[in-house]
Amino acid sequence: MARKHSKPFLLGEISVAPGTQERVLLPAARLYSDTPLDLHVEVLHGSKPGPVLLVCAAIHGDELNGIEICRRLIQDIDPTQLTGTLLLVPVVNMFGFIQQTRYLPDRRDLNRCFPGSERGALGSRLAYLFRTLLVERANYIIDLHTGAIHRSNLPQIRVNMDNEKAVEMAEAFNSPVIMNAKDRDGSLRSQASELNIPLILYEAGEALRFDYSAIRAGVNGVTNVMKMLKMMKGRRTRKKVTPVFAQRSIWVRSEGDGLVLAKVELGQTVHRGQLLAHVAPPHGGEHTSIYSIVSGIVIGISNIPVSNEGEALFHIACFDANEIPNASEMVDMFVEAYPDRPS
Repeated sequence: MARKHSKPFLLGEISVAPGTQERVLLPAARLYSDTPLDLHVEVLHGSKPGPVLLVCAAIHGDELNGIEICRRLIQDIDPTQLTGTLLLVPVVNMFGFIQQTRYLPDRRDLNRCFPGSERGALGSRLAYLFRTLLVERANYIIDLHTGAIHRSNLPQIRVNMDNEKAVEMAEAFNSPVIMNAKDRDGSLRSQASELNIPLILYEAGEALRFDYSAIRAGVNGVTNVMKMLKMMKGRRTRKKVTPVFAQRSIWVRSEGDGLVLAKVELGQTVHRGQLLAHVAPPHGGEHTSIYSIVSGIVIGISNIPVSNEGEALFHIACFDANEIPNASEMVDMFVEAYPDRPS
């Protein structure tokens, strides 16, 4: 039986030969200084035909962990051993990355601009370019994110559990918590859903910071998904955790103004009615106590120890009481497997 070989992969004006790797620069926009901005796409085109996986980061320009995940993947993966095509876009929102901000220059969120328009505002034009040249070429997508500025997220996968193939990807990724997340209007997730492209979103760490445990887990997660999709040979990384599923989550907000004296940490198990923090006036006086209104695991936390009334402090993934011990064990195993130190 004759062995199947890939055809060249065309992106823009560049033809990428089977078993090779090319950096493709797609003209995207210009700064007001007339400096051109290109969308950098690393194309790793396998020697054998197979699926196209798009891995993208920094659609919010200040979310840096995903950029480093992509950089490591660019270095580590050998296209001669690849089945299918891997498209890596380390920085989608070039404007935000340059300015170290989540947003575009007009304060729009690029992840609310899909499907975009060729003649719309800046965000709409970038979304249109990204959709037509890359998203619509993909069979699968992994979207890499972090928490917002001054907020840390426990490594987690967000996925629409109505999509069975996306759930398979989420389970293969090997993150401690999988969140059921419905599509948001204008988001890349929503666009992928409309195009029937399975997508998972990896959330881990904080904006403008490197979290090395989240980065290592992200690299392993992407390669695990590629092995599940038969794009890479070899066994998946030995399962360090068995993900637990949460159908919903809530943010617990401050009931007072002042200094936040937290009593729980990221990844910690909490029970309904448990004390989460005291909010104390900076000049002394009676503090306000904040209690959990659900049982679950803290998957997001504010890192600023001051708060106004109503501000979000703790993001909790909700679990039934009988599920919490298993979920807590999975988080502990993940922390032990991926220590937060440079590597």
